[in-house]
Amino acid sequence: MSDDHARDLLLMERLKTGDMEALRELIEAHQARVVGTVAKMLGDETDAEDIAQQVFIRVWKSAPRYEPSAKFTTWLFKITRNLVFNEMRRRKRHPVTSLDREEENAFTQTADTAGSAPDASMLEGELQRAIREAIESLPETQRMAIILRRYEELSYEEIGGVLKLSVPAVKSVLFRARADLRVRLQKYLEK
Repeated sequence: MSDDHARDLLLMERLKTGDMEALRELIEAHQARVVGTVAKMLGDETDAEDIAQQVFIRVWKSAPRYEPSAKFTTWLFKITRNLVFNEMRRRKRHPVTSLDREEENAFTQTADTAGSAPDASMLEGELQRAIREAIESLPETQRMAIILRRYEELSYEEIGGVLKLSVPAVKSVLFRARADLRVRLQKYLEK
C-alpha cells in the first residue's frame, strides 16, 4: 500500500467521525487532479471548480458509508465521473454558448509568446487546440479513459474501477479512443 493511499484511508477514517480538518487535507491533496480532470472532460474550466466542489461535498456526505474496497482515488474519480457525465448530459439537453469560453479562446490565441518564434507558437497553439477539440469529440467513456490514463496516469485496473469496466474492456476503449484521435489528428502527425 502506497503512503498516499494509506494517508487517504486514515483521512477518510477521521472524516467518518466528523473531523473537518481531514476533509480539508483530502481537498488539498486531490483538488488539482479533480479540477483538471473535470476541465479536460468538459473542455471548459469555468464549471470545473464548481463540479470539483460538488465532488468533495459528496465525499463528505458519503464518508460514513465509505468502505475501502479499492484505492481512494478510484472511488474519488468514480464520484467525479458520475458528476461530469451528469453535467455532460445536462449540457446536451440545454446547450448554452459561453462568453467565458470565447474570451478564453481569444486569450489563448493572443497569449504572450515571448521566447519563441511567432510561427512556432502559433503552430503549437493550433496543435493544442486541435488535441483539445479531438479529445472533446470522443464519446464520454473514451474521453474519461484517455484523460485518466494520459493526464492522471491511472493504471488500467484503476480506470476499470472508475468506469466500471474490466481491464480488457478498458484496453479496448483506450484502443478505440487512440485510433479515433489518430484519425482526427492525422494532418498534425504527418508534419
